[in-house]
Amino acid sequence: MRRLHVYLNSKEVGELDQNDGGLMEFRYKPEWLQSPDAQQLSRLLQLQSGVFRGNKARPFFAGILPEEGPRRQIASIFGISERNDFAMLERIGGECAGAVSLLPEDAPPPDISETRLHELNEKELQEIIKELPRRPLLAGKEGMRLSLAGAQDKLPVVMRGSKIFLPLGNTPSTHIIKPEPDRFPGLVANEVLCMDLAKSAGLNAAVAESRTVDAKPCIIVQRYDRITSNDGSVMRLHQEDFCQALGFPPERKYQQEGGPLIRDCIALLRDWSTTPVLDIREFVDGMIFNVLIGNADAHGKNYSMLYNGSERRLAPFYDLVCTLAWPELSKTLSMKIGKCGSINAITPAHWQKMAQETQLGWPMIRNRMAELAKIMLAKIHDARVKSEVIDRTMAGRVAAIISERAAVMLQSL
Repeated sequence: MRRLHVYLNSKEVGELDQNDGGLMEFRYKPEWLQSPDAQQLSRLLQLQSGVFRGNKARPFFAGILPEEGPRRQIASIFGISERNDFAMLERIGGECAGAVSLLPEDAPPPDISETRLHELNEKELQEIIKELPRRPLLAGKEGMRLSLAGAQDKLPVVMRGSKIFLPLGNTPSTHIIKPEPDRFPGLVANEVLCMDLAKSAGLNAAVAESRTVDAKPCIIVQRYDRITSNDGSVMRLHQEDFCQALGFPPERKYQQEGGPLIRDCIALLRDWSTTPVLDIREFVDGMIFNVLIGNADAHGKNYSMLYNGSERRLAPFYDLVCTLAWPELSKTLSMKIGKCGSINAITPAHWQKMAQETQLGWPMIRNRMAELAKIMLAKIHDARVKSEVIDRTMAGRVAAIISERAAVMLQSL
């Protein structure tokens, strides 16, 4: 039996074990259950005594970890099986999404007042950006125990003005830096344009900016699960993505692989959000926006719930990208809209069917489709100008795709 202690900020909430059969088992500490501050680690890990075994524990804990290529690389660095969630959490589960930390039995509790940083000079930053494809999340580096979900190379950092720091020990990161993958040239300009356009359209989206490191475009995204006080101290907020909250393991994030449906997401917000009316409207706006920008990859792990005290809200949108900018990528929707599986085949009839399936008002959805399409046609030029600084060709391609899709949507209504 192997054990990890599970913390929310500085409070130990439970223990995660790997039994002799290799399955994970989670239990809350009795002291946490009796605490007036007790909150659930996950929607599906209710505050109760007893053990959450196997598939009841795995969606949340596996959902913290990186996926696909980065996961394989990290497993290779540590000499562990890439399918061994527990072994990976043991090695990189220190600074994760939200406020959760997983520490070995012999490790001291996390110190939430820790502020140790290492400022990266330009040469160090260049070396790290080059190293990330071979060493995701700086896995194996002394003092680094960082984990973020997703399949793209990325690194949690601290930003102060234009300076970039590595967080050491339990120091919380404030931003995530993602270098542009060689296989997707123009991704940074694409994502910056889409994220900027979302904010211009009134959506609650994470703040993103670009930075070039030794001729490599990078996107830097401000973490929405961190709050920075006036004195500069940083507090972690807990979060979980929709796959975790709905009980889907990360390898089932796509509908065609048995992952969440749109009606599951709407039901989650109705049941779990503390302001469901506002969050459902925002989620619908996000769906419409993703269709308008041509993003077929808006799967269950690209939506999250953010927890702040007793408040449970839809998190700001992130990973907004026009996937149609690369013609070789699949046009298959990660979550079907009214039984329509292709992002290029959606009609108002499909949206109306989706409204029926989710018990939402079709007039409200139709009005939001028209409003967002008009706003995006009006704002696309401003967003394009910002992205042209990074990649004029990609900015023009994405702007043309979005303009055409917005015009078609308006005409169809």
